[in-house]
Amino acid sequence: MNTHINSLENQIEEYTDALVNHPLYAELNSVKTIRCFLEQHVFAVWDFMSLLKALQLKLTCTRVPWVPSGNPETRRLINEIVWGEESDVDENQKPASHYEMYIEAMKQAGANVQKIEELIHLIDSEVDVFEALKKVEMNQETREFLTFTFDAVLNKEIHVIAAIFTFGREDLIPDMFLEIVKTVNKDTQESLSKLVYYFERHIEVDGGEHGPMALNMISQLCGEDKTKWKEATDASIQALKMRINLWDGVKKSLDKYKKLEKEYCE
Repeated sequence: MNTHINSLENQIEEYTDALVNHPLYAELNSVKTIRCFLEQHVFAVWDFMSLLKALQLKLTCTRVPWVPSGNPETRRLINEIVWGEESDVDENQKPASHYEMYIEAMKQAGANVQKIEELIHLIDSEVDVFEALKKVEMNQETREFLTFTFDAVLNKEIHVIAAIFTFGREDLIPDMFLEIVKTVNKDTQESLSKLVYYFERHIEVDGGEHGPMALNMISQLCGEDKTKWKEATDASIQALKMRINLWDGVKKSLDKYKKLEKEYCE
């Protein structure tokens, strides 16, 4: 493997470990607690697509007349991931994006989709994304996470966006979480079956060659430029810190919910 990639991965290891072993996961042991998680995590599911689309716009040709653009391997990576994320099939083999699958999973679980749909409506009405984020009620940690993403998407160079995309992706959710969801699903008469499908499908589509291809993309974009590698490393670390902060916010919400529930029961 590229020595630059090895160095980057070594420098972010403590942050990826912190995410995979975050105490939040131990709290997700019921439909109610999983709902709380879904209502904040859905924003990360949504903003992942903007990272991907930013890469597609910069690394492929999206104008007419068409001309060859960028590296063929990188084009294939981006277009393949766009296809997998935006035009996959749900559990009934009907076309759906992973975001739309997630929304349906939230509805099945009884989670509130109003906030994310309000944000989508504002964006679709051409409200500036940063203004839209201020208008929608969400955890402050979630808002900071999204602000970081869109600052990168709109203002940073392509190798920085690619680093955030590659090293701050959804595969940082550990297998343990999927097992928790499966267990709760069985105990609640399949109320999380759509969520189980979403995570299994996401793992299947995102696995295989996408990981190595994404690493190859970073290598091509940074080349032997030490400044770009440092910027990619710094961006990856910051992205992981923002994800940890996002998880901290969800845990705070859970702790507050459990405290209120205990007081109500007493």
